[in-house]
Amino acid sequence: QVQLVESGGGLVQPGGSLRLSCAASGNMFTIYVMGWYRQAPGKQRELVADITSRGDTNYADSVKGRFTISRDNAKNTVYLQMDSLKPEDTAIYYCKTHSMTRQGNVISWGQGTQVTVSS
Repeated sequence: QVQLVESGGGLVQPGGSLRLSCAASGNMFTIYVMGWYRQAPGKQRELVADITSRGDTNYADSVKGRFTISRDNAKNTVYLQMDSLKPEDTAIYYCKTHSMTRQGNVISWGQGTQVTVSS
């Protein structure tokens, strides 16, 4: 089992910044990919950004140049620095990991953290 604990969401004005964190714990041998997804009301969940264990990153076009994903492999933690936030960034943000455990490959999701961008 892999447990994910997210933190850092909240209310911010347009143009502001937030930093999300997601810490993974459990019986992982390695975490291949750590990422952030978001789901706005009435919309499907979508990829925001992800990062491999080597540090290769991938971003949604809508957040390129504004969001930065990073990870600390020693702490099994992934971060999402969100700058120049827009109202359309409002959503629940979910952490996702792809890990190798004793049970094999495991996909895990966090419980979600609300990000609201509003004046």
